[in-house]
Amino acid sequence: MKQTLKNIFFLGVKELRGLGRDYMLIVLIVYAFSLGIYITGNATSDTITRATVAIVDEDHSQLSERIFDSFFLPMFLPAEEISLDEIDPAMDEGKYTFVLVIPSNFEKDYLAGRKPEIQLNIDATRMSQAFSGGGYIQQMISREIAVFEHKGQLPQEPVKTVIRNRYNANLTQSWFKAVMQLVSNITMLAIILTGAALIRERENGTLEHLLVMPVTAFEIMFSKVWSMLLVVLAASMLSITVVIMQMMSVPVNGSLTLFAVGVALHLFAVTSLGIFLACIAQNMPQLGMLLILVLLPMQMLSGGSTPMESMPHWVQYVMQIAPTTHFVEFCQAILFRGAGLSVVWKPFVMLIVIGGVLFALSLQRFRKSVAQ
Repeated sequence: MKQTLKNIFFLGVKELRGLGRDYMLIVLIVYAFSLGIYITGNATSDTITRATVAIVDEDHSQLSERIFDSFFLPMFLPAEEISLDEIDPAMDEGKYTFVLVIPSNFEKDYLAGRKPEIQLNIDATRMSQAFSGGGYIQQMISREIAVFEHKGQLPQEPVKTVIRNRYNANLTQSWFKAVMQLVSNITMLAIILTGAALIRERENGTLEHLLVMPVTAFEIMFSKVWSMLLVVLAASMLSITVVIMQMMSVPVNGSLTLFAVGVALHLFAVTSLGIFLACIAQNMPQLGMLLILVLLPMQMLSGGSTPMESMPHWVQYVMQIAPTTHFVEFCQAILFRGAGLSVVWKPFVMLIVIGGVLFALSLQRFRKSVAQ
């Protein structure tokens, strides 16, 4: 037993030294856990921000002026007035996302109860803004009309709804996106590093050297698991404390120690998966193709971007065997909601079971591959 642990330790140290000489993987690790997370959190947004608006005002009344002045930052850039003939050329050029057409006699027809219509043209190629922008503009117009009708005062609502957003009071998307990107990168890097370590040894011929030494397949495989687990765990904890908590000012409500334990359990499962894929692939290009086939469904259907409840029932059942599903579940519970072990013990147990099964399958496949 003592000799086995000693072999596993020194083989793992050898893996760390091999990784240290692979500068491309080092660059990938640094980027994935720093700039990649920062850019994803701050540079992308699904909400409407600084959308371009043009208005064709054929009425030039007090009501149309109120609608014109209702567009302001940060959701919309100040509206620009254009003529009716400029609509099609401007939208063809992608100059405006929204073009509002206010017909002549709009205010007069409204006061007379004739129910006039306002035309809103939307550039639907800008999906993130077009999806929600139409509803925002409709609410803004309705609000301005209500204020105009009640002579500058908003009408009293019969029922007042008080909305309280828990865990993210201002609905700041960068908080959620940064954490979910970290979750995705942890899974991706763990599979890549373990798979690349095995393929690198096979291509360099060092795997055959190990097989003639007094070490077992279990010791070789477990050394790769613990060494790559340690690298990704250290990088992820450094990323969440420096990049996410300090640079991006994302509040973390739960225990980082508990989070680290969960990450280690998840890494045990996905590093085993990485070795399994590397045993199937013959070279790095094949590993890359397998990674796309396996990783994309695991990430997309894990519940990180779309809640599990919104998926078909059969997809929910199938995804229970994927480690990413339980990883996302406890990450959101710990980091966002401040959950303790009494809440996240179930995904922890599932990760232990899934990791054990994947490790056993990978070990069996690894033994077959080295025996050939």
